[in-house]
Amino acid sequence: FLIRLKKGKSQKIIQSKTAFFPLNCPISLKVVFLCVFVYNNMFVCLFFYICFSVFQVHLASCYGGLYGRPFIESFEETPMLVAVLTYMGYGILTIFGYLRDFLRHWQIEKCSIAREKENQKDFVPLYQDFENFYTRNLYMRIRDNWNRPICSVPGAKMDLMERTSRDYNWTFEYTDRVVQDVINLGSYNYLGFAENTGPCADSACEVTMKYGVGVTSTRQEIGNLDRHEEMEKLVAKFLGVESAMAFGMGFATNSMNIPALAGKGCLILSDELNHASLVLGARLSGSTIRVFKHNNMQSLEKLLREAIVHGQPRTHRPWKKILIVVEGIYSMEGSIVRLPEVIALKKRYRAYLYLDEAHSIGALGPKGRGVVDYFGLDPCDVDVMMGTFTKSFGAAGGYIAGKRELIEYLRSHSHSAVYATSMSPPVVEQIITSMKCIMGEDGTTIGCKRVRQLADNTVYFRKRLREMGFITYGNNDSPVVPMMLYMPAKIGAFGREMLKRNIGVVVVGFPATPIIESRARFCISAAHTKDMLDRALSVISEVGDLLQLKYSRHRIQPSPARPFDDNVYEDIDD
Repeated sequence: FLIRLKKGKSQKIIQSKTAFFPLNCPISLKVVFLCVFVYNNMFVCLFFYICFSVFQVHLASCYGGLYGRPFIESFEETPMLVAVLTYMGYGILTIFGYLRDFLRHWQIEKCSIAREKENQKDFVPLYQDFENFYTRNLYMRIRDNWNRPICSVPGAKMDLMERTSRDYNWTFEYTDRVVQDVINLGSYNYLGFAENTGPCADSACEVTMKYGVGVTSTRQEIGNLDRHEEMEKLVAKFLGVESAMAFGMGFATNSMNIPALAGKGCLILSDELNHASLVLGARLSGSTIRVFKHNNMQSLEKLLREAIVHGQPRTHRPWKKILIVVEGIYSMEGSIVRLPEVIALKKRYRAYLYLDEAHSIGALGPKGRGVVDYFGLDPCDVDVMMGTFTKSFGAAGGYIAGKRELIEYLRSHSHSAVYATSMSPPVVEQIITSMKCIMGEDGTTIGCKRVRQLADNTVYFRKRLREMGFITYGNNDSPVVPMMLYMPAKIGAFGREMLKRNIGVVVVGFPATPIIESRARFCISAAHTKDMLDRALSVISEVGDLLQLKYSRHRIQPSPARPFDDNVYEDIDD
């Protein structure tokens, strides 16, 4: 109707600014624009248009014009005193490290470091002492917090084998004692499918009896089972794309497929906090790599503009292709990618988008279909959809999904597809059964209930931590919950004190994180009950008081009871 009002310049303005024209604005503004067009006052029209555009940009900056729901992430700044003390802690550890190296050199202290043999002194050393300084002097002090062997299913609770060390964590001895019923807050068991009973385990057992455990061949040779074909069709249907293909290892899905998609003369724009598999894949591709600030769309757009304007270095030829590489949920930060904005930039500058949904698939969205489902976007807007089966599905391996032409190209050009052995049949069956459960194709609502339970558990756990005064990072809806520890001495102390109270957690420090941002990373699961979470939160609060970890200066008042919203997600009708 508006376009037919007047011809000429007014019509061109509407057509060229369709995305910004207020067709869905308040009625009062529509009336103003109608009056302006009726009188054909071009200057007044431009005045009102500019005013409204500024107003709309202001609203978009405040509320996120591309988002249909609040997008809330918190990254509270490190308190100055804590930062200073953390740097001092690492400085003291470094000084003592050099002192101990001096004592080891003169054989005053026993040396347990790997060294070259005497007859290889003139060789180029395999074990660089200086490069391993952090490992032998800092990591060894808290090494007992990692690589703990478990002897049960890594579900909501697990059993750990107890071990001790007589040489300050250089070696370990097992005591033959099992620590039972440890609440598991470290595994990526988002939907609780890591279990040894139920339909998934039963199906895997049946398939093992029929097909065996190993395939002993590649997909291109004699390792392509009918179950592989069914799994890939199911993945494509689940994601809403044309085709998909699976790989036996999640890490290799990234590191081996990115080199097949990009090469010399291509530009990869990578988020600074992307996973090591994405970084390795980008480096192996031989492409030019430029890094933008984490989830910062201004930084990404600046790189895109420079890439379009200047082209390749020296020659200034246009890039063969520009590939934007991001993750759905960032596993160390707990943040969610600003996917609507990334897609808008990708379309504006005609780039390609590679989305790693290792942590977000199954864990986000009303249907559990990842970050695309979470934002209500079209899967076709993502050129390459990658994900893993190792987390929400309780299995192993990864997938690439997208257009049929993309998948057919990767089947013959991806090293991971051509040279790797096929996925194990029981693993494939675990994926099929759990995915059908999430989709509701098993005739039950178990999958839907688990997705809702995970969302509810995540909101509750994050809110309680903030009420206690801890600094947490990430998005309110992310089941990955980093809680800041900062000081190096508190990394090992927190992990040990939690295990003493039968809570298993993952602690992370430098170099996996920035040097002053050591943290504990909790992974919430749908298998966690309210009693488990309350027990864990009580212990976290107790240890937090003991170690003085409640750094937050924005503590919120606790609510009298646990909020439970049945309408977190609307009912799903597949």
